[in-house]
Amino acid sequence: MKLEGIHHITAITGDAPSNVRFYAGTLGLRMVKKSVNQDDPTVYHLFYADDKGGAGSDITFFEYPKAARGRAGAGMVHRIVWRVGSDEALDFWSKRLESHGIRSERVNSSLRFDDPEGLGLELSVVTTTDEPLSAHHPEIPEEFALQGFDGARAFTDNAAASAEFLGGTLNFDAQSKSAWTSRGEQRGSFYVYDEAPSDPGLSGAGTVHHVAWASPMDEHAEWRGRVVNAGVDVTPIIDRFYFKSIYFREPSGVLFEIATLGPGFDVDEPLESLGQRLALPPDYEHLREKLEKVLTPLPDPRNEMGNT
Repeated sequence: MKLEGIHHITAITGDAPSNVRFYAGTLGLRMVKKSVNQDDPTVYHLFYADDKGGAGSDITFFEYPKAARGRAGAGMVHRIVWRVGSDEALDFWSKRLESHGIRSERVNSSLRFDDPEGLGLELSVVTTTDEPLSAHHPEIPEEFALQGFDGARAFTDNAAASAEFLGGTLNFDAQSKSAWTSRGEQRGSFYVYDEAPSDPGLSGAGTVHHVAWASPMDEHAEWRGRVVNAGVDVTPIIDRFYFKSIYFREPSGVLFEIATLGPGFDVDEPLESLGQRLALPPDYEHLREKLEKVLTPLPDPRNEMGNT
């Protein structure tokens, strides 16, 4: 069995309106689901992805209003990398980010920058046969749009501690002592360790909460069994309505999820109107009136193009 690369990456924001304007406005992703954290429904769970909400393109955020800035340290992902199609795309993004007050740095065929809360991001020119996962945006030429995740970089004090688990239990392929790939039949992603800074990590706004890896529906239970057999503490299979999930920490401390490739975000609303209303799984629908009173009002990113 092989996991199909990254399913989604979930981070933390302290300012949902600004988060919407940056990811759905500046970066041109589509908000495909406006929902709540199913472990704490008073907290938003916002999902940005390609036009179809495809696994492999989906960055999500929990909003804890006015949360203090966090800091990535050992056992935390510190940079998320998206694919783009060309060096010309990097030129476009450098100018677009600058016009929105975001400083960036060109490093070979990559462009590095932080989101408004300090989350490390990178756009990388990648040659691949994987389907590009892009969203249409009126200000971004189609050939320059983000094309889905390429991978994630994490901090660790001991990359060797995770080698047996990543290579044996999760069937990642080793590229070096600190670099791995997860590739299934449809797509793949990298996972790389960098040496951790001396300061300890601090969870908060602008930090990654977890990385989810994609599993075919019929292999999900077997993946959980493999994690159990490795002696790693893992949750039961949790039905998140849009997909099923298990959670555990890999030996270096990064929180992993394995999420199923389905049923998908269009299970409760039409594809053409994804993300336009508060979507609540059936078990939370009775809370709608209460939640709509306490959740932060959000802008419509496609109606604020001139301000994003």
